[in-house]
Amino acid sequence: MITFGTGHRYYLYRGFVDMRKSFDSLAGLVTNELGRQATSGEVYIFINRRRDQVKLLVWDRSGFVIYYKRLEKGTFEMPRVEAGEKEKAKSLAWAELLLILEGISLSSARWRKRYMRMENMEKK
Repeated sequence: MITFGTGHRYYLYRGFVDMRKSFDSLAGLVTNELGRQATSGEVYIFINRRRDQVKLLVWDRSGFVIYYKRLEKGTFEMPRVEAGEKEKAKSLAWAELLLILEGISLSSARWRKRYMRMENMEKK
């Protein structure tokens, strides 16, 4: 079983995805649309147009794993796009992913100051 945490890098695909897509199609989006390597061990997050389904795609050393969540009620909140951001994927912190999956408003979350190593500064 794979567990996610702060050791992974998370990328939210900004477009909407047909949830009928599976391993190869999602890996193709990562490679062709995002210009990233799907087998890197990074976690790629895809949300459908109605925002009631989410898939997480990750490579776990021997193959792809998809985690799929469908809400019975409500929607997932998409992070706000900052002015000037043009990338097709938004880098997320582990805590932001948890807030999205648990239905907590990102705009009302108050982030307290924390120490970050320099390599993690590109995320914030």
